[in-house]
Amino acid sequence: MVGRPTDYSEELAADICGKMTAGESLRSICSSDSMPCLSSVYLWLGKYPTFSENYANAQRERATAMFEEIFEIGDDVDADPAAIAKARLRVDTRKWALARMDSKRYGDKVQVDANVTMNHEEALDALKG
Repeated sequence: MVGRPTDYSEELAADICGKMTAGESLRSICSSDSMPCLSSVYLWLGKYPTFSENYANAQRERATAMFEEIFEIGDDVDADPAAIAKARLRVDTRKWALARMDSKRYGDKVQVDANVTMNHEEALDALKG
């Protein structure tokens, strides 16, 4: 009987990153018996710099795939109120995840305007806390 792979290989790492690029989550990928468990992948990320870099790139591409999926969800929803509610939940979940996966591209923009005037002594007091 053959068990889950536990040894790192470039081919296995490329397969993991390819699946992520296509939009699959690492948890989903690792649920397959032909893939390593999550803990093995996390160990590899710390041990193999090339894999870590490729994994980060795959995460960014996965975010793009999720972003595109949002349009498919909205375009394919039926007029049934339950289907609309389910689609809204799916879209909102992806938007929330995207804002955390790549906040620069998908996060909410926050603009802060501050016009503060202080003299020298007030500035020193502010620095002292």
